[in-house]
Amino acid sequence: MRFCTWFALLLALVASSPAVAQVGFDRWGGDYRSFTMRSGDPAQCAAACERDSRCRAWAFSYPATETPNAQCWLKSRVTARVAASCCVSGVRGAGVIEPQGGPIEFSIDRMGGDYRSFELPADNTGKACQLACEAEEGCRAWTYLRPGYFGASASCHLKERITRPVRRPCCISGVVR
Repeated sequence: MRFCTWFALLLALVASSPAVAQVGFDRWGGDYRSFTMRSGDPAQCAAACERDSRCRAWAFSYPATETPNAQCWLKSRVTARVAASCCVSGVRGAGVIEPQGGPIEFSIDRMGGDYRSFELPADNTGKACQLACEAEEGCRAWTYLRPGYFGASASCHLKERITRPVRRPCCISGVVR
């Protein structure tokens, strides 16, 4: 009897936990609708799925990865997720969960304080920009701008001061302490 009670409690906890969407994963198949996302924000794709009763899952690709613009795919069934750096995907009811921890801030822009910027190859982790900042003595913060948001190329913006973080899907930022 105790085991049944414990098992029922565990099942209730799992069922009540919200599903999560994850950056760096795609879901292939089951598409019934796709459209360009003007905002380039994966949370908008998740919201479109929530508003559509037919939608069971969704996938989003950042601009300049699979197509020139951000793209959202709504799916009539939940398919397995597959690692893909271009994308964010989830199931209906899921919020967008970005990687946490460490010095890298996903979907954060630190506007202002730039003393130098340069183009670099597309990198969905922002690591190359972080390393460039760490290599320069005067660099206090950095912002990596994903390709396709404000130009065709990715760019790194090194900053002489730490500025306020602003949520924007275009960017990955960090602070060097």
